[in-house]
Order: sequence, then C-alpha cells, then structure tokens
Amino acid sequence: MREVDLITIAGIISTFIALLLAVFISSVESKNKISNKLFASFLVLNALEFSSWFMYLFFDTPNNLLHNLLIAKDLLAYLPMPIFYLYILSVCFSDFRIKWKHLWHVLPYLIANLILIPRFYLSNTNQKLELFADYNNIPEIIFFHISLHLQAIIYLTAGFIVLNKAKNIFLENYSSNTIQTYKWLFQLLLFTSLLYGVALIKNTLKYIGEGDVFKIAQTIVALFVLGIVCWYVLKALRYPNLFSGVDSKISLAHNLVDVDKSENYKLYNNEIQRLKHYMATEKPYLNPSLSLKNLAEQMEMNSRDLSILINQNLNQHFFDFINDYRIREAMDILANPVKKEETILEILYEVGFNSKSSFNTAFKKHTGKTPTEFRKST
Repeated sequence: MREVDLITIAGIISTFIALLLAVFISSVESKNKISNKLFASFLVLNALEFSSWFMYLFFDTPNNLLHNLLIAKDLLAYLPMPIFYLYILSVCFSDFRIKWKHLWHVLPYLIANLILIPRFYLSNTNQKLELFADYNNIPEIIFFHISLHLQAIIYLTAGFIVLNKAKNIFLENYSSNTIQTYKWLFQLLLFTSLLYGVALIKNTLKYIGEGDVFKIAQTIVALFVLGIVCWYVLKALRYPNLFSGVDSKISLAHNLVDVDKSENYKLYNNEIQRLKHYMATEKPYLNPSLSLKNLAEQMEMNSRDLSILINQNLNQHFFDFINDYRIREAMDILANPVKKEETILEILYEVGFNSKSSFNTAFKKHTGKTPTEFRKST
C-alpha cells in the first residue's frame, strides 16, 4: 500500500467538503430548485473524481468486478461539464427547464463506455492487470484524456457565451443587485477554466515529463481543487438560495430596433420627456427590484418600446439608467445637512440599492468619489 501523501489528504478533504456542500445545497429552500439540484450533482460527480486520489486506501486486493466499477467511475468524468453547463443555463435564465433534448449531453459518456467494452469490461482479472501495468499508454485511455479536455474547452466556451447573453439581457431589463449572480458565475467559469488548464498541463506532463515533475503537477492540481471546493462553500454560505435568473425569451434592444426599422417605427421626443417626468415625480427607482417590465406597466407602455427608448435613444442600459437616478437621489441626501445623521447603509437602502458593494461601485463610477468622500466635500 502506498503511503499517505499530500495528494491523498487533499483528495479526502475535497471529497468530504464537496459531498457535504452537495447535501446542504440539496436541502436548502430556494426558488431555483433546478439550479440547486444541478450544482449538487456537479459536486457529487466531482467528489467521485476526487476519490481517485485515495481509493487505494480501501481497495488493495484486485478483482474483476472492482476493476469494472473503478473504470465506470472514472468514465463519469464525462458528466460534470455538461451538468456544469446546464447549471449555468438554469441560473442565468429563470425559464430554464430540463428537457429530453438535454440527454444528448450524455452521449460522450455512453460512447466512452462502448469503446472500453472489448478490452476492459469483457476482459478477465489477469488481462485487466496487464492493461493496468501500462495504463496511461493504452489508446483508449489516451483518447479518454484528449476527449475530456476537448469537452471541457467546448462547454466552458459555451458557458461564457451564455453568461454574456444573460448579462446583456439583465443590464437592459433589470435594476437590482442580481448582477452579483453574474459576477459569481463569471468567477466560477474562470476558476474552472484555470483548473482544467492546470489539469491539461498535468496530463501532458504524464506523457512527456519526468516522474517527479508529474508528481509536483498532480500535487498542485490537488491543492487547487481543495482551494476551489472551499471557495464553493464560502459562496454558497453567502448566497444560500443560489440566485434568481432572467427570462431568456426577452429580446435585446438592438434586435428590437432592427424589427422596428422594417416596420418604419419611430420613437418621439415626447415619450422621452414623459419618461423623465415620471422618473422625477414618481421615483419608481426607489424600488430595489424594479425591472423594465415593471416600469413599463406603471407607465402603461409596451415594454418593448420602453426598452428601445432607454437602451437605444438614451444610449444607456436600463441598469445604468435606473442607478443614475438612485445615485442622484443619494447625492441629494448626502448633501442635505438635515440628514447628516443618516448612515451610508441607511441611505443606500433608501434610494433603492440592496448591496453596499454595488452602491459604492455605482456611486464612484458616477461621481469619482466614495459616498463618504462626497459627503465630506459638500
């Protein structure tokens, strides 16, 4: 039996934390139950993969059934990335549903199992032991490594494309700090990309590097994995409901304009003036969950027309348009000596923000100063 090393310890801790977090996410109350289940499944599948680093502690005597189970477990590595991608879709778009068509994501896993049937699943224990003696140089295993990395590149690229679309829809239609959702997903995609990049280097060194170099690379991957799993926990504790999404059927403003051009549709200045008057007198921006659809209903306008009015004619995203009003409201309060006792936290909630970080970011972008600096300068 091999001695317990840093890779083994990192594998045990990562597996335990991932499974514990999967249980937590599955049990927590949330509007996005599909997202929770998908992310929990992603964690469980990764935990099974991490377990490869310490399996030898429990299975020391080889037998045919055990080898088949270990091979089947290793091939589960084809499933985390599809589930990860579906998770991205489910968080980004509130109208996402699991459909039969999503089963095609399982095809690589099925194909890999079919490829391994002749020389792995149907062979006896002695034949398997001979194969495992030169495991990494078997054509099927080389195919396994290459296809997994290609799969990761495809799904990560698709994830970034989906996230970019969702962010644009959000900015044009929502005003709340749900933007944190997209920051989390971007970070998740980025860190996952880095992890797979490091894993690619590690697997390349398996074939062209020295044994010691590969061992170091494997240790780095194990520690990287442990760090990311711990980061998952911190994020899950901060966002226990795992977010809400946007409607994927919403059209972007530039697409609406293209349609309207063909219909010879025009937006008039009086509509812009009516919008500005409504914003100044009714102050709908004080509602932290205000959306473009809500504002259109309040003004008895078509949400499509309002989208074009703001995103194209005023040349602003709805998110920035609403936040500009909120910041101006905050500036008035900060400059008012009568309200000097109000704290920054009280003010940000009063003007429609529900996150201190998003308020500070928006305020500095608009004024070039932090709220505290602005108050001192007035």
